[in-house]
Amino acid sequence: MMDEIITLDYGSGGKKTSRLIENMILPALNNPALNELNDGAILTGAESLVFSTDSFVVDPIFFPGGDIGKLSVCGTVNDVSMCGGVPKYLSCAFIIEEGFPLADLEKIIASIRAQCEKCGVQVVTGDTKVVEKGRGDKIYINTAGIGFLKYKGLSPKKIQSGDKVIVSGTVGDHGTAVMLSRSGMMQGEILSDCAALNGLCDVIMSTSDGVRVLRDPTRGGVATTLNEFIEGTALGIELDEKLIPVRPNVQAACDMLGLDPMYCANEGKLLAVVAAEDAEKVLEAMRNTVEGGNAAIIGTVTDRYPAKLVMNTAFGGKRILQKLTGAQLPRIC
Repeated sequence: MMDEIITLDYGSGGKKTSRLIENMILPALNNPALNELNDGAILTGAESLVFSTDSFVVDPIFFPGGDIGKLSVCGTVNDVSMCGGVPKYLSCAFIIEEGFPLADLEKIIASIRAQCEKCGVQVVTGDTKVVEKGRGDKIYINTAGIGFLKYKGLSPKKIQSGDKVIVSGTVGDHGTAVMLSRSGMMQGEILSDCAALNGLCDVIMSTSDGVRVLRDPTRGGVATTLNEFIEGTALGIELDEKLIPVRPNVQAACDMLGLDPMYCANEGKLLAVVAAEDAEKVLEAMRNTVEGGNAAIIGTVTDRYPAKLVMNTAFGGKRILQKLTGAQLPRIC
């Protein structure tokens, strides 16, 4: 018999821990490796592996367009994919606060299962811990991902003057949706873009040998990620504000909250730096996918502004976009 809420007993490693695993987690995430219930998993491998880990502490845990479970799968799948890997296996560790409703945990696990099936990955090992009430904030999730390296050589070091910068869709959706949901304003009107991008990465890499680097602009947003590409180099990036896709309601919400969409987190978008001669071809391929339907070329790599990200504004001026200092939006992933 399961309780309605998580108690400290569920983290004891005893009967209730076993009951939680056997009645809720295993039926949802069932696969041979996980069913062994070992502390690790023996997996078939490849010559080169891609490995990533991430922790998710988003507040609120359910938000328009997603939840902490979906986010934990997408975030790690995307990190593996941006390295040129094909994601295959995940670990999943829950840190749950005493008193957390089991019904909510069931929803989160169902979300993890649905996203794993969509991505073609399996949760093959995991862990559950329970902390005393007041010592956590509902639930935290850590996922680690393993993938097989398919596309070699992706690196900011490959970027060259004249390369084009492509974003796969509208910017700032996730961070804005989470902030509005947290504050109670405009709930449901703006959805998180939380999505797995392994399929989109495969399309991009299959289209061109001129892809220099891929990156998902999560914390710190597009501006911070692009700064990371060029910091300490003799190259800069020049953006055109008029070409950057931003949903009107996201822009309106950011204006109201005093935020900049260029610094708001995305959880279902990527940035690609591509050789100029292949940029239009890659853009067309991206636009033929669900995840890249709103893709746009937004800028060019240049040697005119060493180590600087420069925005040509809609009003005809220029401004320098620095890396984000501090946390514009805490607890967004």
